[in-house]
Amino acid sequence: MFKILITGAAALLATSCTALAPAPLDNAPAPFDAAAKAGPGDRMPTGRDMGVRSAVVAPHAAAATAHPLATQTALDVMKAGGNAMDAAIAANAMLGLVEPTGNGIGGDLFAIVWDPQTKQLYGYNGSGRSAMGATLADMQAKADTYMDGKEIPPFGSAPVTVPGTVDAWYALHEKFGNRPMLANLEPAIRYARAGAPIPEVISFYWSFGPKRFEPAFESGMLEEYDNAKKTYFSPMPSEGSLFKNPDLANTLERIGQKGRDEYYKGETARTMDAYFKRIGGALRYEDFAAHTGEFVEPVCVTYRSDYRVCELPPNTQGIAALQMLQMLEKFDLRSMGFGSPDSIMAQVEAKRLAFADRARYFADPKFSRIDEQAFVKPARAARQAAHIQLNRAMTTVPVVSFGDVEASLTSTEAAAADAKLKDGDTTYLTVTDSDGMMVSLIQSNYRGMGSGLVADGLGFMFQDRGQLFSLDPAHPNVFAPGKRPFHTIIPAFAFKKDMPGCQVRAVPIAQACPFEPWLSFGLMGGGMQPQGHVQVILNLVDFDMGLQEAGDAARWEHTGGCEPTNTLNGDPCETDKGVVHLESGIPPATRAELERRGHTVECCSANAGGYQAIMRDFNSGAWIAATEMRKDGVADGY
Repeated sequence: MFKILITGAAALLATSCTALAPAPLDNAPAPFDAAAKAGPGDRMPTGRDMGVRSAVVAPHAAAATAHPLATQTALDVMKAGGNAMDAAIAANAMLGLVEPTGNGIGGDLFAIVWDPQTKQLYGYNGSGRSAMGATLADMQAKADTYMDGKEIPPFGSAPVTVPGTVDAWYALHEKFGNRPMLANLEPAIRYARAGAPIPEVISFYWSFGPKRFEPAFESGMLEEYDNAKKTYFSPMPSEGSLFKNPDLANTLERIGQKGRDEYYKGETARTMDAYFKRIGGALRYEDFAAHTGEFVEPVCVTYRSDYRVCELPPNTQGIAALQMLQMLEKFDLRSMGFGSPDSIMAQVEAKRLAFADRARYFADPKFSRIDEQAFVKPARAARQAAHIQLNRAMTTVPVVSFGDVEASLTSTEAAAADAKLKDGDTTYLTVTDSDGMMVSLIQSNYRGMGSGLVADGLGFMFQDRGQLFSLDPAHPNVFAPGKRPFHTIIPAFAFKKDMPGCQVRAVPIAQACPFEPWLSFGLMGGGMQPQGHVQVILNLVDFDMGLQEAGDAARWEHTGGCEPTNTLNGDPCETDKGVVHLESGIPPATRAELERRGHTVECCSANAGGYQAIMRDFNSGAWIAATEMRKDGVADGY
């Protein structure tokens, strides 16, 4: 070979100089495009083409959270003898430390729990109420000063409601937990003192804090900022840094040692009372002392005969997801195909119809007049679905009557949708254990990390959930003293018929294939949450995706239309078609077709939310766990 090469080279040198010029080659590389970006690598061709990673399979227990340390904490607690509820509380406490951008003990909590002992599904509403000493006139005055009179300010004391998380922890622990509360809080306490790692996405969200709070403080909207600056931004945590919060460690330790009442009636409550007095806020000791959450009955609907999906009733927005599923059941989504114009058209129009109800009627049930079951009656779903046309977007979202209730409410609402309901800083987690307990838990400080207020020496930020009250006296969601605002955060749960376990000879026949606990799941992100819940269920049921795929697949989000913070008198928001936001994985042809059918479409800036889920494999009994590729989270098990 070497001889041949030399011979060939000599022949070349013997030719003319012109022969030495490079001749074009058929396989010559194309010119390099400096503007082109390299992409990710390729996964193995397993058939789960839309997943960016594999789901986790665990025979005993599993956890999926928005931070690796929180997931590890949940598993450690269960290995130490705790159950899924103990693990969920421990993980939530850890997330309040490492993800204060989304949650903490200054916020609210909702949960759905499957208890294998009683074989029942339980819901918990851990949302807090507005100050008894505040009035609608007070809120309107704040709105006039800082928000052109249109909405309650997002920062400062005005939007702060009593935090319900600690009460929810203890109520859920008393009913389901089996490990001392202090032991559940100990990992968060330890890391708060020693330093907890901050990953990429959380650090990114954290960086927005001063950009929000400093202008609010300079304007006077945020009455006090030194405590928040000292606790969270001195210095600003970056990716890979360790964040310490000794004040939070001390607060959690007191709560773990002294119990629930330490937060609502003890030293912590008196510190919060003194702080709000000092800055001129309305909350007082009596507001904290009077707080109670409550167990509530989840609302469930059957989907495609073999599935049953459950959400919590108002003051949350979960029923909107159930309404969408009921309407979409009338369409053959499977034949339409994932990401097709017909499929997304049906989903978006169903969302618009469900959110019209959400805007009018979703409020603290003690102040509204509608039984939550009225929203999911099959006849009503059929009337709503009849308005969906796949070839053209609805020009006006129709008012579908409830009967007598409808007549008591005005049919028009304010014009533009409230952008504040698009965003929401929230964490969702789910934990399952070897006994079959399944916990679906969501917790939030709401938008922008919260209100910007940190009480002296306590180490946590108060939520700004009260911004979601309406200022219209005619609206069911209008601000009132001692009232819970409309909430965006929703956990979810689903049952499935255990086909391998069917009893062919069962009598009555309804017992042949009963619904079995199947899926604990949730998706963070303001108004995206019910839209995301629906997309996850469709991906699993109609499009045959795996659990990780169902979360990784490209999502859509519709914004605009009517919102629960609108007024009931003004330009009709029913005529606002809003905007359909698509992730880049939705084909360009679908985008173009949706625009042709009358929608305004934007790509690629959808508020896709953050997904976690755990599913039971009925054949093996194992847990399958998945987490959100768009966040820092990890799913794991043992």
